[in-house]
Amino acid sequence: MSAQPFRHGRRRILLLGSLALIPAVGLAQAPKRVSEGEPQAQGLGYKEDVAKVDQAKFKNYQPGQTCANCNFFKGKSADAWGPCDIFSAREVSAKGWCSAWAKKAA
Repeated sequence: MSAQPFRHGRRRILLLGSLALIPAVGLAQAPKRVSEGEPQAQGLGYKEDVAKVDQAKFKNYQPGQTCANCNFFKGKSADAWGPCDIFSAREVSAKGWCSAWAKKAA
């Protein structure tokens, strides 16, 4: 009979411990930002700052093009970072650019 209260106490501890992990798991699944050093980002010439685009290498770049006005950028107009369809919905800088840029549909 004395073992039963101990089991309930251990179950409570396990339950509370499991509940404490839920926020940490949620944080681990937050969108990652794209790094300029990643192979896909390098191949597309992605830069977090449009001023750093290699215009000699990426001749399709035109002044005024940024991730914020690209069709693949899914963030809001005021967002500094937002999800990009090209990078599997990971975040890119709104002030950035890559060679997959396409004019945002009106």
